Amino acid sequence: MHERKIPLNLNCGLDLIGEVLYGKWKIRLLWFINEGHKRPSELQRKIPDASRRVLTIQLKELEDHELITKVIYPVVPPKVEYSLTDFGKTVIPIISALGQWGDDNEKRLRKLILKRLEN
Repeated sequence: MHERKIPLNLNCGLDLIGEVLYGKWKIRLLWFINEGHKRPSELQRKIPDASRRVLTIQLKELEDHELITKVIYPVVPPKVEYSLTDFGKTVIPIISALGQWGDDNEKRLRKLILKRLEN
């Protein structure tokens, strides 16, 4: 079993959100599943920079946190589809608001990110 280097801290809502949504691709996975991209291969195409292994791990974590469900169809080859749970659907407006904030501040954020990378 994986042993944490940093102790788990669940003292407030932000700690809880961080524990559930922390991961480079989790927010995008939730967004794309909400948009109807349900198959692992579709999600891989939507996020080509992510390795299949990392996507699988993060999908499993989202499933463990009851934000998505996984259905395995008994066909050959096996067909897998993910969908948002009712609980998972409650985070979509928050993700949408974050995306809108990013869009509204795109120029400034790009400039700051690129400046940081130069240093």
